[in-house]
Amino acid sequence: MVCLGNICRSPLAEGILQQKIREAGYDWTVDSAGTNGYHIGEQPHVLSQKVARDHGIDISGQCCRKLMKEDLLVYDRLFVMDQENYAAVKRICADYWQIEKNDRKVTMILDLLYPGENREVPDPWYGTEKDYRLVFDLLSRACDRLIDQYSSQSTAG
Repeated sequence: MVCLGNICRSPLAEGILQQKIREAGYDWTVDSAGTNGYHIGEQPHVLSQKVARDHGIDISGQCCRKLMKEDLLVYDRLFVMDQENYAAVKRICADYWQIEKNDRKVTMILDLLYPGENREVPDPWYGTEKDYRLVFDLLSRACDRLIDQYSSQSTAG
């Protein structure tokens, strides 16, 4: 899960997906990162933590980190929150972008809900708790769709 600072959206997405895969009984590794280093070493934003906690998810143990180019090789999928994040991932991971179709690993997360529309998860950084709740809802629905897609693929094979 990738956003700009790894302090609002991607920590929420990480926490939401971790909870959903636990409930589904899957053994996936989920992580999050930011495309810049503004908040390295910090916990997620207090409103991200509050909204997650209100849904029974504790993200207080997460630590903001910057995306590394090797992440493109380590993870099967990188979900980005907006077009700016997508462009930054492409720039940061340029050394590995065309190797073994790695560019196909990077997806706008809301494409899970709205395929091909490239809709963006709004950045709630300057917003209110209501904005963080909207982001939580969007990410939760996208994570549900990811789990559904994976479940359908595993039973079809």
